[in-house]
This record gives sequence, C-alpha cells and structure tokens, in this order.
Amino acid sequence: MSWQPSASFNNIRARAAMLAKIRQFFAERNVLEVETPLVCDSTVTDPYIESLQLTSGDYLQTSPEYAMKRLLAAGIGDCYQICKAFREDESGLRHNPEFTLLEWYRVGFSLDALMDEVGTLVNLFLPNKKVEKLTYQEAFERTLGFDPLAISLNDLKAKASQHIQLEMPDGTLDDWLNALISLVIEPTLGKEGLTFIYQYPPSQAALAKLTKNDRTQSVAARFELYYQGIELANGFDELTDQPSQAERFAKDNDERQQRGQKRIPIDQAFLTSLAQLPDCSGVALGLDRLLMLNTQSPSIQDVLTFPDRQ
Repeated sequence: MSWQPSASFNNIRARAAMLAKIRQFFAERNVLEVETPLVCDSTVTDPYIESLQLTSGDYLQTSPEYAMKRLLAAGIGDCYQICKAFREDESGLRHNPEFTLLEWYRVGFSLDALMDEVGTLVNLFLPNKKVEKLTYQEAFERTLGFDPLAISLNDLKAKASQHIQLEMPDGTLDDWLNALISLVIEPTLGKEGLTFIYQYPPSQAALAKLTKNDRTQSVAARFELYYQGIELANGFDELTDQPSQAERFAKDNDERQQRGQKRIPIDQAFLTSLAQLPDCSGVALGLDRLLMLNTQSPSIQDVLTFPDRQ
C-alpha cells in the first residue's frame, strides 16, 4: 500500500488558498466562523443517508446543521463553518466517506438571495460562469417532458422505463424521481455555467419550509447547485415549526423501518431549539468537489491527501 498522498502538492496548496479566500469572503460580510462537535448522540433520519456510527453508539456528523441551528436559535446571528462530515458507504470519483463541508446560515435572507450569494462565492473558484435558475418542474419538463409534481407512480414508472432500466419493485414516487434526476437530468445540468434547481417536491423538503409555486402546487423551499453535472450545494429556507419537523422525523424513521434500516434517535435538543430559530436560509457546499472542479482534477481522490481511510 502506498503511503504517499493522493493529492499533488499543487492541489494541497490550492485547498489552502481556497480556505483562505472563503474566510475572507465571509469576513467581508460580517459572517462569524463557528465550530461545533463532530461526534453526536443523534444524527439525520433521512432514509437516503447512512451515518457512520461509532462503537460507543455515537455518530459522526453528516453535516453540522443541527448544532449550527441551535447556535442560531441562541442568537449567534449569521454564521458559517468549514468542517469534516461523514457518510457511510460513499466512495467513488465524486464521493469519499470523509469529506469537507462549508455550511452557512443567513438570518432574514430569502432563498433567492442565498442562491445569489452562493453563486458569488462559487464564481471565485469557477470564474465567469453564468447562472441559470430552473425549478425542479422545469428541469423535468425540459429534459423528460412531464411534470414531476403531477404524475402518478404508475405513469412515472412507465416514463422512467423509456430512459433507464432499473428494478425497483417497491420503489416510491421519490425513489423513481431521484433515479431519473441523478441518471438522466443531472448530467445535463451546468454544462455552460452554474445551474440552480429549486422548488423540490414537498416529500423531499427535509428541513426546508413548504411554499406554493406559481401553479399553486405545494413545493419545498429548497435548492441544489450543479456545475458540469456535479451537485455542489444543497440549501433550504429553514423550517422553524417544531410539530412539522417532529412529524417529518417520525415519517423518516417509519420509512427507514420499512426499508429495513435502523431507526434513528431524534435530536431532542435541536427539535426544542426550533421554537427560537429565527427566519433564515442555509446551505451546505461540498468543498472537495468544488476544489476538484477548480483544479480540473478528474477525481475527488486527486484533491484529498489520504482518501477513503487510506
């Protein structure tokens, strides 16, 4: 086994320069850098995310979201964090079980204002890229010709079979939508610049508020950012309603159980703090992927010193 780093010294220096530029970006905007624990006694309930669990029973965080929102609820104001995050069984050209996140929250920001700020920051490292904003519906309609918010499961399966060959006998509407967006739509996004996809299905809201689109359909106030077919960021207009969030956590755990996954203990401290959470928007941006694109590296392994627990 090689003991040498997989990243070149040039890429290691590029990471250091990126971190310095990010800190300058937020210092100019009076956004405070904070730090929260990596080890937590709870974790996300999302059925599509598997956390790394320690032998003690604690978890390594998949993002600092819960802890940072507790700081926001306590009154810290605009804040950001650069930290390690962890997910089980994620390895490949764009994934590593341990990765670096930039996460920040802006009090009183609309989702549109946050998208603009994300675009400004990302353009520091992918310069002169035009910005495109598409709704989730527009992305499906442009590429696949149907409205994903107004289609039945049977019709969706029939549509999907024209583009992908997958065996998901127990697949839900979201399973099929996720398969289509990842395998068919994502590769077309951000080919000529930065593409934001926003207004996701309400079932995919996670920790985002629900709102209405211009067709009076219920949608999640959430966005994702893509460049060259690669997802870079995921942002929310943050949900502040305790009962709604508790209901979502319970629904997630029920779905996890149905899928044969472990139920996750609810983070009660986070849930309680939502009563004091101010109106805010937040986003998590993957710095390893951004650095990979910035340095024109073919794999995320090329920008990590020792990837995949090497």
